[in-house]
Amino acid sequence: MNLGKVFIVIGIIFLIIGLLWTFIGRLPGDISFKKGNFTFHFPIMTSIVVSIILSLIFFIIGRFR
Repeated sequence: MNLGKVFIVIGIIFLIIGLLWTFIGRLPGDISFKKGNFTFHFPIMTSIVVSIILSLIFFIIGRFR
């Protein structure tokens, strides 16, 4: 597999992740804290979902190699 194809695959993966991130947004389980002018958001559930999806994608890619 040459370098150009690798970059295309990586770009497609990032595009899919970006679209999922837009549609998933803030899931229940994400921590949001607002006090005055300070806002803290830690997407725990979103991170777990993205991690599971990426793990499945890389597992499937690894099986075909």
